[in-house]
Amino acid sequence: VVVTGGSRCIGAAVVRHAAAAGHPTVVVYRSGCEEAEEVARQARALGPASQARQADVSQEADVVRLFEQLQASHGVPGVLVNNAGLNGGRRSILDFKASELEYLFHVNVVGAMLCTREAARRMARSRGGAGGVIVNVSSMAATIGGRPGLSHYAASKSALDAFTVGAARELAPEGIRVHGIRPGATRTDLTEAGWRDPGMRAAIERSIAIGRYASADEIAAPIVAMFSGAFAYLSGSIVDAGGGGYVLA
Repeated sequence: VVVTGGSRCIGAAVVRHAAAAGHPTVVVYRSGCEEAEEVARQARALGPASQARQADVSQEADVVRLFEQLQASHGVPGVLVNNAGLNGGRRSILDFKASELEYLFHVNVVGAMLCTREAARRMARSRGGAGGVIVNVSSMAATIGGRPGLSHYAASKSALDAFTVGAARELAPEGIRVHGIRPGATRTDLTEAGWRDPGMRAAIERSIAIGRYASADEIAAPIVAMFSGAFAYLSGSIVDAGGGGYVLA
């Protein structure tokens, strides 16, 4: 199981849950080598092999190198979780900068597409592979255009959702299932400021039907469940992990 953005938050939780389910894992990180190595150590403590690998998914050369090295040392991955992403920071549409938008889309969309390409080239039955599973981590923001100041982030996740559906259709004959999951407000490093601000936290939690933030573990568990044969006929679906949806009134 290859997990991009695997050194922290949802990605790290996916690695631990995958290891607990018996899957060898690869923790892909852009920076934060020590954190990634610690997550890999935690995974190994659960039994299966695990290693950390550095790659910037926004850089095509890094993505190609990552999958070539993994194939040479460990064979073809059976699962890819495209989790690496950023929210770009709150930004008014009036203050958009092309360079910031380009980087956001390179990480959240292009990076996932490139990782999918490299994984699919190796998983594809037409190329001698045995098929596999790809899970794209989106966001509930894609369903409402994002909270104020995050329309650019929401747009990137909407693009990822569209790719999930298209990839599922195209890759099905290759034995590759493609899933999507849209976490809602989840306590991660990207949301820590809102979590620590009592007023903002209360406002956000009032907008969630269940009434609270999710933990990273609560998002990781359904992601890992998607790897199993119980989901063999499910592909192209995007699961909303948003605590029952938004409360609009």
